[in-house]
Amino acid sequence: MGRAESRLTFKKLFGGGRRGQVPVRKKPAAKRAARKPTQGATRNTAVPTQGSGSPHAWLNRMLILLGTGVVLVAATKGFIVVQSVPVQRITVTGELEHTQAEAVQDMVQPSLVGGFLGADLQQMRRQLEALPWIYEATVRRKWPNALEISVVEQLPIARWGHDGFLNHEGGIFHSNKSGDWESLPLLTGPEGTAQSLMAKYQRLVEILAPLNLSVAQLSVDERGQMEAVLAQGIELIVGSNDFLGRMHRFAVVYRSELAARKSEVVRVDLRYENGIAVAFSEPSQVAGL
Repeated sequence: MGRAESRLTFKKLFGGGRRGQVPVRKKPAAKRAARKPTQGATRNTAVPTQGSGSPHAWLNRMLILLGTGVVLVAATKGFIVVQSVPVQRITVTGELEHTQAEAVQDMVQPSLVGGFLGADLQQMRRQLEALPWIYEATVRRKWPNALEISVVEQLPIARWGHDGFLNHEGGIFHSNKSGDWESLPLLTGPEGTAQSLMAKYQRLVEILAPLNLSVAQLSVDERGQMEAVLAQGIELIVGSNDFLGRMHRFAVVYRSELAARKSEVVRVDLRYENGIAVAFSEPSQVAGL
């Protein structure tokens, strides 16, 4: 086959395009039309809803209201029944040395007239804490018909005046068993000074303990002048100012000068800015240190 014939055949097969171009075969029009998405009107179909005035809606509401009423009536009856249940058991816990559990139970009995739920727990607590030797009381219900009472007794730290006692917070309480605590230190002062004097006493104990000294009496007068009597017989005149500074000064002088002669020391006056005055048991013997 010659060269001219070959070119003719190439044009017939590929449409006579330029050299190097690949002819694109077109699809029939019918197929193209089949691939096009058809667009048309869409009809929104409304879903019928049940109107608020439908008999079914009113029936549902009535059933809900009726069920709620039945539940409320049952709950009310149950509450009344539980409230009228009497308290069958009272337990008292705590380290009781001065208060008897039977006395605690007898005291709360009048408050149990209202039954298990009607009992006034706060009133019980106030009544119990009004007892001389009770510092704190907790009252709680224990289902189905019991009460639990937890009691913390007062811890006397010192005597106060003639017949009172002071706890660790400086709270004053009284008891007819004062003879059991005669060995406690005696604190005295004007009304309203108990808490501050207890705080001073506790600091005094901390300072004197390393010196093997202890407090027998601590007093303050209307002017705020403080004096202490140690168990070793030494009288300390502290004054009204710079309590800690003066006591620390006494501790230093006592270690270095007075410990060896503590049996001879009668009185120590700490109301000096840079020293102390010491009175010994020997007549007219006073030393300034």
